[in-house]
Amino acid sequence: MTLSDFCRQITGPDMRLLPANHKLGARLVCPEYSKSVQEVKTYPLIGQDRSFLLCWNFDAPGSLRATMMPSPENFCYHYYFSIGECTQLHTHDYLELSYVVEGEFHQRILNKDIVFHKGDLCLIDKNCLHQDCLENQSAIILFLGIANDMFTEIMNESNTPQKILSFLQSALLKQKDVQQYLHFKPNAAADDQLEESLLLLLKESYAPDSGSRYIMKGLLFRIFRILSTQYDFSLSKEQKQTMNWLIFEEISDYIRLHYTDVTIQDLVNEFHYQEDYFNRLIKRKTGLTYSAYVQQIRLERAEHLLATTDKSIEEIANEIGYHNKGYFYKLFQEKYDETPASYRRHTR
Repeated sequence: MTLSDFCRQITGPDMRLLPANHKLGARLVCPEYSKSVQEVKTYPLIGQDRSFLLCWNFDAPGSLRATMMPSPENFCYHYYFSIGECTQLHTHDYLELSYVVEGEFHQRILNKDIVFHKGDLCLIDKNCLHQDCLENQSAIILFLGIANDMFTEIMNESNTPQKILSFLQSALLKQKDVQQYLHFKPNAAADDQLEESLLLLLKESYAPDSGSRYIMKGLLFRIFRILSTQYDFSLSKEQKQTMNWLIFEEISDYIRLHYTDVTIQDLVNEFHYQEDYFNRLIKRKTGLTYSAYVQQIRLERAEHLLATTDKSIEEIANEIGYHNKGYFYKLFQEKYDETPASYRRHTR
């Protein structure tokens, strides 16, 4: 089942329907009633550190079906709206992450009209004034409410070994504080992991059990890891420069660890950037092509083995990834202007 299918299911006609005047309706959809009033929406899960989710399904012109979870009993709220209608101007005392499952979503954030497309996300900080525009077209929007302490804990998570991810997480945390909202767009390397994680989070929240809070917390870590590596968000010029150096260091470390058989595709799979990005970055930092850079690392390793071990030259050639002894001799002599045997004799 896809994320879209599940959203339709939990807001479908088979669900228990709340009365039109039910008090929870104002929590799910609060239409604008004043140009001057600013509502503050509070975190609904008092004393809990897990997230909550709100799903909007614009299933027909002027028709919005919504639900919220976790809830003591699953339900659906049906709201009929007029074209051009918006929600009341409001802020939250928590963070909101919205995801466009299908269609488009319009928001007015800090008096700026923004259109989010399928696959886009928006992270809105607490106390950021905004309105949600009710769409007169088919769309599905998923809202994720995150307690402030939980978000900070996720961003400061230090168990990850990747310097890139750590940097991006700290940059995201800093940018959020400065800009009050962040617009995430999937980059060329984005895959289906985010939707898969959101679907798992939605299912866990819709039918929670005693272990759900731990599972949901783990899924949030995964979601923000995906956002940090597969989605673009605004960075300052200095942050971009820092990130490029960190990426190069990570790539270089990875190549040095796997130099015998590393390929460009291995880098794509590990770091989630396009193939030509690695060529450009390595060329900019070293002046070498990707192939020449890998060759340099292999030959540096050969130098070390020739000088410090009694391994045969054929063994060394195989160990560094060259299974043709003659080809290894040719590369080594081109770089050092002497044969491996000669290099070994004079270094000893």
